[in-house]
Amino acid sequence: MNSNIFGSQRREPPKKALAIRKIAFTEIYAPDNAVDAQQQASRCLSCGSPFCEWRCPLHNPISKWLRLAAEGKIIEAAELSHHTNSLPEICGRVCPQEKLCELACVLNDTTGSITIGHIERYINDAAFAMGWRPNLSHISPVNKRVAIVGAGPAGLSCADVLIRNGVNVVVFDKHPEIGGLLTFGIPSFKLEKELMIQRREIFTEMGIQFQLNTEVGIDVSLDELLCSYDAIFIGTGTYQAIRGNLPKKSIQGVFEALPYLIANTRHLMQLPISKNEPYVNLHSKRVIVLGGGDTAMDCVRTAIRQGAKQVSCLYRRDEQSMPASQKEVANALEEGTQFHFNIQVTEFVVNEQQQLIGVYATRTQNGELENGRYQVEPLEDSTFFIETDTIIVAYGFAPHNQTWLEKPLIKRDKYGHILANRNSRFPFQTSQEKVFAGGDIIRGSDLVVTAVADGRNAAEGILLFLEV
Repeated sequence: MNSNIFGSQRREPPKKALAIRKIAFTEIYAPDNAVDAQQQASRCLSCGSPFCEWRCPLHNPISKWLRLAAEGKIIEAAELSHHTNSLPEICGRVCPQEKLCELACVLNDTTGSITIGHIERYINDAAFAMGWRPNLSHISPVNKRVAIVGAGPAGLSCADVLIRNGVNVVVFDKHPEIGGLLTFGIPSFKLEKELMIQRREIFTEMGIQFQLNTEVGIDVSLDELLCSYDAIFIGTGTYQAIRGNLPKKSIQGVFEALPYLIANTRHLMQLPISKNEPYVNLHSKRVIVLGGGDTAMDCVRTAIRQGAKQVSCLYRRDEQSMPASQKEVANALEEGTQFHFNIQVTEFVVNEQQQLIGVYATRTQNGELENGRYQVEPLEDSTFFIETDTIIVAYGFAPHNQTWLEKPLIKRDKYGHILANRNSRFPFQTSQEKVFAGGDIIRGSDLVVTAVADGRNAAEGILLFLEV
């Protein structure tokens, strides 16, 4: 890529993002031992009405387990955190706390918010290392069976609540390991894959059964599940890439974000590579990532680790509109990513061998404000050419084609999301009374913590439906 093409568009490290990184990731604010955790947790003022808990989609009793951590009661703190969160050690790592609980901390504008996510991570890691596991010895089994389709955060959380209420649970997933995009979509430098293997072992000890490498609609039909189980929960997520107005035809050198990330994870985990998600090594390549969310940050940081020659992120809106978390952007900047704003790619350019050699792009500006976001307006006579040999499209995701939902007539909206919500008679029940759904498949691409909340709330709906 010719760097001078972009001129002043090259992004310098944002002072705000780097300031957050300096505060949140120093030793005192990132506890890695009992003393640090106690010191940080002891800063909590134990507010009468904790704003942090209300801002959390799970309404975790944050102030209570902070108090326990401050007292050195790690096992008790981990036990309490599991009362409302099925994956606390995961949420402690991947939640955007700076936009949720930590943003609401009353200390945020003075001495800096308590690093809630890091303490959540620490107390659960420490408790597991000490041998603590959820104790279900007091649970009496009930004569009910539920099938979970999808072993992502929504499905796992639904299974967690059901097994704690004595329900027999079987989780089906097409991947060879649990976690869904936690395992295969989030790179290992952000979320260690050993954590999901540990979590599978914990859930298995609790009594949850897993049927992996099993795809519903291919290896087992939904009709079979409807006949064999008292209820079904669908938490299959969203895997279909959004490509905007870019051409749909296959071009050598143009890749979709999710297959690229999944294949790289499979490669690093030494798992078989799927023919639908071939491994791509971008060593010595000039890489442009299109998009401005956390998935785009995952892609640029993965390409850098693969040894790409140059990595740039192009976003069609301005810097302030970028949805990626500040800490992820700061990490990408520090690792060498170049950011360019108000640029929209309009056309891929290939040679005679259909190999990408560059793109045409147009400069943009903010248009009218609609639904809280500025619309993108192209500037006249601003089209220019950028040389590159690799494009990764990271515009977001939509529900993938799941024809097996059609036969039992599970209603979906025009985008493919399953219609289910919390306000039904039985929360998260679909148009098929035995089928419930939650997570990204009903709301679109969202946070891990909201998927966990959906799965747990759907489990409550299932328990009401089954009269357990």
